Amino acid sequence: MADRSEAPVPNRLLRRLLPLLVILAGLAAGYALGLDRYLSLDYLADSRNALRAYVAGHPILAPGGFALLYALAVAFSFPAASVLTLFAGFLFGWLLGGMLVAVAATAGASALFIAARGALGGILARRLGGRLSRMAKGFEDNAFSYLLVLRLAPIFPFWIVNIAPAFFNVPLRTYAVATFLGILPATFAYAYLGHGLDSVLTVAAETGREVRLADLVTPQITLAFAVLAAVAAIPLLIRKLRRTPDA
Repeated sequence: MADRSEAPVPNRLLRRLLPLLVILAGLAAGYALGLDRYLSLDYLADSRNALRAYVAGHPILAPGGFALLYALAVAFSFPAASVLTLFAGFLFGWLLGGMLVAVAATAGASALFIAARGALGGILARRLGGRLSRMAKGFEDNAFSYLLVLRLAPIFPFWIVNIAPAFFNVPLRTYAVATFLGILPATFAYAYLGHGLDSVLTVAAETGREVRLADLVTPQITLAFAVLAAVAAIPLLIRKLRRTPDA
């Protein structure tokens, strides 16, 4: 007689993989719908008056909708975090925009973390063992501190840092708190950068030319990049302090 206990295995596997399949389908749908066309400085320059009018007319719906959009973009791993953070600073100001991004990015990353942990868990960690060995050791030593360092500076690609902790039994609370705190400096730096885009976009509109990278070199944006450079140096300082022997 056949062992019926093996019959539900495909169904259990499908249920585990379903959240990950939904994420992949959402990412593919985003590209198929051409959403990436709206994530550019040129689109912001062309639509800035309409967008600001909408924000002014919908003081609650606009920031709430933007936060939801940002969380979905992160959850579906859509490569739009930097541009959307610029949009946040431009539309809502660096303080409110930065707060919206920090909360939304943490929520979206946590959703992706839960999906990856439920779908793959330790299976992928064993298969990728060698490639993720550095991360594994860091999470084993101190999950919170290591994840905080990874968030403060782009040592690994953003999407890898979003899902890798799920493979090493990092608690959701630890993941969420370290993510929120770790992304704050760069988030507010990019939001401040977006806040300073107004003068650049105004000049571009008046002269009838496209926004160029050289146009972004303003005192405000120079300060923002200085902050980002300081953020990137933080992990080096942390490593140096951790290597210092106790007195």
